[in-house]
Amino acid sequence: MADFVGRRRELKELREDIARTGLDTLSGRKAKAPRARVLLIAGRPGSGRTALAEAFVREVAEQYPDGVLRTRLTAPGGEAVATERAVRGLIEGLGQTTPPGAGEDELSSALRTALDGRRMIILVDDADNPHQVDALLPDTPECLVVVTAEGPLTGIPDVRPCTLGGLDTPSAVRMLAHRIGDIRVTVDPRAAEAVAEECGGQPAVLALVGGWLAAHPKASVADVAKQLHDMPASAGGPLGRAFRLVYESLPQPAQRTLRLLPLAPAGVVDSHTASALAGCSVAAAQSTLDDFVGLGLLHHANDGLFLLPGCLAPLLQALLEAKERLAEVQLARARMLERTVRLLHSCRAMAEADEDGLLGVSEKLDALPRALRFPDRRAAATWLDTRLPALSAAASLAVADGELDTLARRLVAALVRALAEHRGTAGAAPELYGLHRLVLDVAERRGLHREQAAALLNLADLDAETGRTQEALERYRAALDAGRAANDPYATGRAMESVGGAYQELADWHRASDWFGRALAQAHARGEREDEARLYGRLGNVHTYAGRYGDALRSWRAAAAGYRRLADVPGQAKALSEMARVQEYAGRPEESLHTCREAVELARRAGDQRLQAALQVRLADTLDRLGDPAAARLHRSAADRLLGEDPAACEIRSGSD
Repeated sequence: MADFVGRRRELKELREDIARTGLDTLSGRKAKAPRARVLLIAGRPGSGRTALAEAFVREVAEQYPDGVLRTRLTAPGGEAVATERAVRGLIEGLGQTTPPGAGEDELSSALRTALDGRRMIILVDDADNPHQVDALLPDTPECLVVVTAEGPLTGIPDVRPCTLGGLDTPSAVRMLAHRIGDIRVTVDPRAAEAVAEECGGQPAVLALVGGWLAAHPKASVADVAKQLHDMPASAGGPLGRAFRLVYESLPQPAQRTLRLLPLAPAGVVDSHTASALAGCSVAAAQSTLDDFVGLGLLHHANDGLFLLPGCLAPLLQALLEAKERLAEVQLARARMLERTVRLLHSCRAMAEADEDGLLGVSEKLDALPRALRFPDRRAAATWLDTRLPALSAAASLAVADGELDTLARRLVAALVRALAEHRGTAGAAPELYGLHRLVLDVAERRGLHREQAAALLNLADLDAETGRTQEALERYRAALDAGRAANDPYATGRAMESVGGAYQELADWHRASDWFGRALAQAHARGEREDEARLYGRLGNVHTYAGRYGDALRSWRAAAAGYRRLADVPGQAKALSEMARVQEYAGRPEESLHTCREAVELARRAGDQRLQAALQVRLADTLDRLGDPAAARLHRSAADRLLGEDPAACEIRSGSD
């Protein structure tokens, strides 16, 4: 980092502290065998604690060949980052997936398992409390954890904080020279030292003053030192005075843009965010943000992103509250959310583009201004990946606001669709889980029963897919209540069927068949023939598992008849194949043989070679039991010709499972 200077003593202390064993900070006794070594860099925001941590990590990186993981536990606005999100981000940084909806304990255990046997550094920036850090600690001394925080983290054993004050004067002057050039410092070294003293040696303050001097090449360093010294006490300490110097030098439009930046979710800003907040063009916003970086008001991140320094957030928030009317603030927030929704629509449209280019999505893109369009699918996916933390924060803040629920719902819906298009439902599941919970919050607050039912069904599906069957069952039942309150037959039918599926997973065959029967009765009353056929099949499965073969045969026979009326030949073939299986279980091999042959013919007509081969194998097994091995060999040969000799290729999977 170009602005990092000095701190040689602190770097030496940190290196020495890696191997040092200390005392348990709670008991005062010798610390037990450590998990990972924890080094703490403590200092106020703006003290350069993150820069020191990064410099230290670079120095010792060779000792940890498996790399560096980074996470931040406090947003620039001061809000704590959810521990689950931080742990999930570290696991994903290791290239591993996490189950949607997993709690903190489960995720922490998964992280420790993933780090076992690795030599890595985990850089934890801006920790707020020891509980956050404890959830991230690996159970191996081969890893190193470097934490930055404002104060000590009492409760984590064997941690001695490396406490930062201001830079020494020579280092502070060198940092100033990096910003304004050596000549202006050499011409008047005493003035440069005076500026360093007025800045208290604080890197964030030096960055602001140095940025201002760089933007005003004709200004005297001595005059700036005097300006800072003469500012009234009401301007605040060194940071407040330096910020005032820079802020008051900005043109009015730039001042207003800066005041509105605390509205940017997670302190992450790009040209579209700034453009929407300030109501200016994207090009003008980009130019303003670049100027802010030069002045030390923002930090460059990557891919067109800028970060708001946490030390400036309180100053900007105070300006926002003092200078902007509440109605104007809400309007700016609404513009930002609306812009985000439109970008998400554009992002999703690019994911829908086929291999020939924009075929099929041109109409959607034509409705968007050119500035909101992505050049290709890869650019859209990169935008979504890099902005995802800010997009998730925007959705959470919009829902928590309570005054922009319509926009909040549109934003969440657009984000869900964009994630599903780019990552697939399974790949996006961890993020979708949190988004569905946001939808549920709004629906419950607004009494939107239909949306409440949909959110509960989505959450329950994710619970069911990750083995949390009991939690899924409770949510399916709640979705049923919401669907009934909304008088929504689709939601109620879907919920009843899903309740049955949960009971089936729990091997409660009686309750499963009862709920499938309720769903079937509703589908029958509404004339929903496809649902009827599928539900007869689900009933057939449950009866089979329960050993009620007579009921199972009646259900599968009804399912086959339903698929026949629908002219669904593959569905009919699969239903008959299941029927043949049940007949075999029931000790009726001749009937099974007849049904299986009928199913083979239907599978052939449907062009389903996999099902046809599987049925040929079933026929062969039945013929063996009936004492006709020659015929059995013929059917096995037919199966081999269809799909080769891989037995797994011949497994029958019912579409009604």
